[in-house]
Amino acid sequence: MDNIVFNYCFQVNPDKPLIVFLHGFMGNIHEFDEAIELLSDDFSYLTIDLPGHGETKILGDDEFYNMQNTAQALIELLGKLNISKCFLVGYSMGGRLALYLALNFPERFAKLILESASPGLVTELERLERVKKDEQIARKLIRTLEVGDFINFLTYWYEQPIFSSIKSHPAYSQMIQMRLKNNPSELAKSLRFMGTGCQPSLWEKLKNNKKPLYLLVGEKDEKFVAINIEMTKTCDFCQLNIISNAGHNIHFEKTYEFVNQIKNFLMS
Repeated sequence: MDNIVFNYCFQVNPDKPLIVFLHGFMGNIHEFDEAIELLSDDFSYLTIDLPGHGETKILGDDEFYNMQNTAQALIELLGKLNISKCFLVGYSMGGRLALYLALNFPERFAKLILESASPGLVTELERLERVKKDEQIARKLIRTLEVGDFINFLTYWYEQPIFSSIKSHPAYSQMIQMRLKNNPSELAKSLRFMGTGCQPSLWEKLKNNKKPLYLLVGEKDEKFVAINIEMTKTCDFCQLNIISNAGHNIHFEKTYEFVNQIKNFLMS
């Protein structure tokens, strides 16, 4: 798919299995750097700037920001890199995309880890309501270009309850600096075309999943704890671990525990 030109980092550790990492909203290929450094002796890795983020370029219409086209382009990228099968780790937005990939291209992924992710929304009404909310946020992002206050948007974003514990992290300011490298207008397109309200609901397909699926969620992230518990009831192949004293962004808040969870699941 020539309409999406991915920026990516592919690091091969000879004879070591490969993990593909998919970042969340406002992340980039460096989202998992600290975790990858701790995993580098045991795994190869591929990190990717998703559409609307980092240095990935969309050359076609805005529809190429959506989940279906992004997933197809990622499968083509794996083919280009001669990756026939790998592990997949996705966080939040990247977790929703990872689940879509695993359910629609199951032969390409051996095991899947979802961090603070969901299968989307069940009903059309829920999706329409979410689209409205995401559109409001997208407009906030566009306005930051007019008045030059992207930093204020980030402050607003991390006031959400799911991020309740993140501001006390000693590396919070560094994380904000990383987020500031994104383009607000591109982020708005990501929200409009790959937000939770726009994506296909994956709940029905999840029922038929037979791939090992490991769910990680922070205990302080009550919304996603409830969603992930429901996922385990829907799919017999889901295993859930609720990480104590963590919010939505586990790999940032609890890097060592996140890495241990990955090792224990993927190397078992």
